[in-house]
Amino acid sequence: MNGLRKRLIGSRQFYKTVLLITLPIIMQNALTSVVGFLDNIMVGRLGTDAINGIAISGSLLFVFQLAIFGAVSGAGIFGAQFYGKGDHKGVSEALRIKLYLSVVLTAVGILLFCFFMKDFVGLYLHDATSSVGSPEETLNQATKYLTIMLIGLPPMALSICYSSSMRECGETFVPMIAGIIAVLTDLFLNWVLIFGNLGLPALGVQGAAIATVISRFADCAINVTYTHTHKNKLKFAQYVLETFNVSGSLLKNVAIKGLPLMCNEIFWVLSVTVTGQLYSYRGLDVLAANNINTNIGNVFNIVFIALGSTVGILVGQQLGSGDTEGAHDTAYKMIFFSVASCFITSAVMLSVSGVIPNFYKTEPEVRQLASSLIKVYALGMPLMAFNHATYFAIRSGGKTFITLLFDSVYCWTVNVPLAFVLVHYTGLPFLSIYTLVVFSEIVKCVLATIFLRKLNWAVDLTQSIEN
Repeated sequence: MNGLRKRLIGSRQFYKTVLLITLPIIMQNALTSVVGFLDNIMVGRLGTDAINGIAISGSLLFVFQLAIFGAVSGAGIFGAQFYGKGDHKGVSEALRIKLYLSVVLTAVGILLFCFFMKDFVGLYLHDATSSVGSPEETLNQATKYLTIMLIGLPPMALSICYSSSMRECGETFVPMIAGIIAVLTDLFLNWVLIFGNLGLPALGVQGAAIATVISRFADCAINVTYTHTHKNKLKFAQYVLETFNVSGSLLKNVAIKGLPLMCNEIFWVLSVTVTGQLYSYRGLDVLAANNINTNIGNVFNIVFIALGSTVGILVGQQLGSGDTEGAHDTAYKMIFFSVASCFITSAVMLSVSGVIPNFYKTEPEVRQLASSLIKVYALGMPLMAFNHATYFAIRSGGKTFITLLFDSVYCWTVNVPLAFVLVHYTGLPFLSIYTLVVFSEIVKCVLATIFLRKLNWAVDLTQSIEN
């Protein structure tokens, strides 16, 4: 028992280090999620069609966001390990690769949305027995919102590149401040522009989009400006604009390790999008209820999301410094800490599940279903925390093909087919369908445990790279 305790529970200094990295990420994500939740409530005052229009838009934009995140994460694995080795030029090269990838993906994303926007939104709109909402008006609200949101894609991509590089070097405070300023700007402008306060016209969902775009420019400006004006602290910034070149060996290694990671993020978010699209076959009431549930879930899952990022940072730095034994030890302690923390957040989420849906101006059946979905999500959260932390531990050592199999391939071979069969070939109520899909995470937990214990995932990737 003492051996198990020593393996899973760290020292006071260990948790101090963890919290110094994690708390700024949690605070930033918390404020972002809470403001997003408040934004959602504001839009929810406009009715079910507005809720559904922004929900669909958010799902589509999330695909782009995760594609960018996946693209920069491949280089980010090397960035964290370079920093652990003290190689600041290596960190700068990793950032340049992130910037090149984000430019390409942003251009592709904008073109796709410009030509296929209505087709993408239409995937979520089906004839159903529910009398809640109008497909035509939902399409109208979604296209209004998306058209403006495209302007915010370039600054969002640039901000992801810079903030991720800062975090890989242990600087989590500045991205937190940038995020706080951005979300407060978004919240204030939403209040002004959605409802027409301070003498301005009421713009509805278009006002929500304008507010978000402005907040993304603010976030980007702070992250980029701080990086290039604090080169003594962020030493990699001295070399970012020194040249536009990257070493061939690094580019090759990032391609080998990063391509599966980028594919994983894209395929994973597509699986989530397709699952949501399958749910929409059960009616617009289900779409609205699940949107409320997703927004509440995003408020409460910030703890295990932030702890997953911390796993990647700490384990990556230890691997870069050559401490593979320490990397293993940190991974096990962080996974246990993440799961234990989620039991607390799950309990809080359960306690408010019947209250929060009442803030939305929608039909009673939508609020009732949303409350039940929130309870299911809360009960499944510790499973998600275990899988998320394990994913980042394995990924930090460059086992990106394994994480591809473990994450997105699993979703496409288990979650999506399960949702498809239950939606189209059973008469189960939606709550039962959602519960079965959420708790399919149990099988993923078994796979995560096997991979964590059997794989030689703790590898220093920077040894074979010449700068």
